[in-house]
Amino acid sequence: MFTGIIEAFGQIKSIEKEGSNVHFTSASPISSALKIDQSVSHNGVCLTVVACSEGAHRVTAIDETLQRSNLGELELGSLVNLERAMLSNARLDGHFVQGHVDVRGVCTEVRTMDGSWVFSFENPFQAEYLLVDKGSISVNGVSLTVVNPSIEGNKGQFSVAIIPFTFEHTNFGQLQKGDSVNLEFDVIGKYIARHLSLYKSLI
Repeated sequence: MFTGIIEAFGQIKSIEKEGSNVHFTSASPISSALKIDQSVSHNGVCLTVVACSEGAHRVTAIDETLQRSNLGELELGSLVNLERAMLSNARLDGHFVQGHVDVRGVCTEVRTMDGSWVFSFENPFQAEYLLVDKGSISVNGVSLTVVNPSIEGNKGQFSVAIIPFTFEHTNFGQLQKGDSVNLEFDVIGKYIARHLSLYKSLI
């Protein structure tokens, strides 16, 4: 379980394919503190550390993960958002993020707002009921507040606002129109939607 508060950038140093799996080695400020078998969020994807070396760590993504997320698009030198699993005795500064990406979205617009930025994304699910005004969503592992859950005239799109600190300390600073992102909807909203759909099928 994560909070969506990014700790550091990881820079991809090697990408190795093995069957349908891909091994990623990243160098980061937190790599030296990691241990084998720990869970670390990479762009919002929960991955297990399988090897550690000084200043770098290795994780493996299976085919299901590669198909559902944007990890398969990473290249040497790419920057990924990293977050270690949350501590049960720490403040929850973001929201509950499982690291289980629901779907890949696409950045459709980046607007500069004289000190902040508004990013719009396509929601392939077109499930507007999973988003609420001022609710939470994880985009590339970053806990963000939904500014507009349904952009008028653009069905299936939503927007979030980014402050300068987030822009500078996550890979949002490199995100451009047309780039894919990992979306994880609020787990509480997903459970409610699931229960309501089951209830409606019974009446």
